[in-house]
Amino acid sequence: MKAIRINTLSAWFLLLLLGLLTGCDKDFEEVNRNPNSPEMVGSSLLLPNIIRNASNEIIGKGWGIGNVVMQYTAKIQFTNEDRYNWGPEGNPYSVFYNTLRDVNNVVLQSTDQGENNYVGVALVMKSLMYAFMTDAYGDLPYTEATGAKEGINYPKFDRQEVIYQGILSDLEQANQLLGTSGEALNGDILFQGDIMKWKKLANSLRLRALMRLSGRNDPSAAMQAIVSNPQQFPIFEGNEDNAALQYLPDVPNQHYLYTTRSGSFDEYRLSTTVEGYLKDLGDPRLFAYFQPTNASGAGIIGNPEDYAGVPNGLADEDALEYSPTGDPNRGGSNFISRVGLLFSCLVCSEYASPIGFQTMLMGYSELQFLLAEAREKGYISVGDASTYYDNGIKASFDYYEERLRIANLNELADAVQPEADYFSQAAVTYTGSQQEKLEKIGTQKWLALFFNGLEGWFDWRRTGIPAIQPGPAAYIETVPVRFMYPTGVQALNRENYQQAVSVQGEDRITTRVWWDVE
Repeated sequence: MKAIRINTLSAWFLLLLLGLLTGCDKDFEEVNRNPNSPEMVGSSLLLPNIIRNASNEIIGKGWGIGNVVMQYTAKIQFTNEDRYNWGPEGNPYSVFYNTLRDVNNVVLQSTDQGENNYVGVALVMKSLMYAFMTDAYGDLPYTEATGAKEGINYPKFDRQEVIYQGILSDLEQANQLLGTSGEALNGDILFQGDIMKWKKLANSLRLRALMRLSGRNDPSAAMQAIVSNPQQFPIFEGNEDNAALQYLPDVPNQHYLYTTRSGSFDEYRLSTTVEGYLKDLGDPRLFAYFQPTNASGAGIIGNPEDYAGVPNGLADEDALEYSPTGDPNRGGSNFISRVGLLFSCLVCSEYASPIGFQTMLMGYSELQFLLAEAREKGYISVGDASTYYDNGIKASFDYYEERLRIANLNELADAVQPEADYFSQAAVTYTGSQQEKLEKIGTQKWLALFFNGLEGWFDWRRTGIPAIQPGPAAYIETVPVRFMYPTGVQALNRENYQQAVSVQGEDRITTRVWWDVE
């Protein structure tokens, strides 16, 4: 009887203990969840970082490589970029794929929540980043990218043709989705929640992509469908629609160069290539893009002769000592023009502005030149090529006048508009054979795309306009046409990397991407 009591009592305690443990475990996850580290971050918190990361990478590549390879600027120190001594390029690859994980999260969670506006914006940003990457590298992980959650740690590379099909499809879907739900776009640091401007960007990017592929695929039907139906497919209508990230005086939204050191800023100077075009045309954008030489004593603005450039692709010592006049006593950095005050760093000039400069993802001026080319080639039947062309030039001048006034550089703003006879010059007026007209479109587009990421380089590879030649100390005899894949990709995803190279061609900066036909 005694033994039975002990066993019964033990069982009773065991049941009580199990009950207590079960009760503790019931709310264990909630008790141990850190409210300051949520498992899911909302789309409104992810969006600013997506826009900021993409914009900063695009403008950084514009400063470091885009301006140089398209010979807007030339280097007077550490001239490897200018001499095409390019190795594997880690970014935008790493930055963009990390950011695309956030994009993927926005698409997934906002789709579940019926937030079509966020999904549409995410698809636009996804398309923008993939287009930039594939134009730079060629074939890339796409259909299996950002798939670690599904167990895909070593994604295959897709052909550029497949990537662009996805880009065009995503942009079309974004246009359809935007405006079909009621949520506000909190966290939109690009357009401040203006859904119509996101729709215009989506369709303007479609026109850019279609033109990029025009050497491979006839873009006529798709381009005509867009421009003939502005109700369904709105596009940029003026500079007020520009996809340009406005910077603020304080972190984290300060512009790329504002906090850089003066030595880094001063490595890049006016290239004699763009100097020749601007001076030959009497183009006042010279005053916006560059500064008078220190030796001229002209202050913030001078006469054209107060601006002097340096050739691209010189060896380090030759670049640092270069004399525009050939006089060895008048050579060196004091005799070469710096990049313009609008882009200046804080410690470089008392006139530097934290808010004058913007990162241009795509602008109205570029779109007008795209439409001029499309109309001239017969891809579209809407509008007049000459009008599109003139609009593109005027929009570029107007944009810089506005930005200079915002930067409180009114003297430069007053000077940046062209004289009345600018458009009547033989080299500018829209006359001549079709090839001559296309060369004028390409040249003016190149001038307008100054400091616009890598877009000038991408477009030059398609058109060959203007003529760009390697410098005398260049490591290769041709202008590079792509980036090499990052070393991490070569090492960690080697099997898929090797497969991509076997299809696309050698992983060299001279290997053309799929759309870049000769």
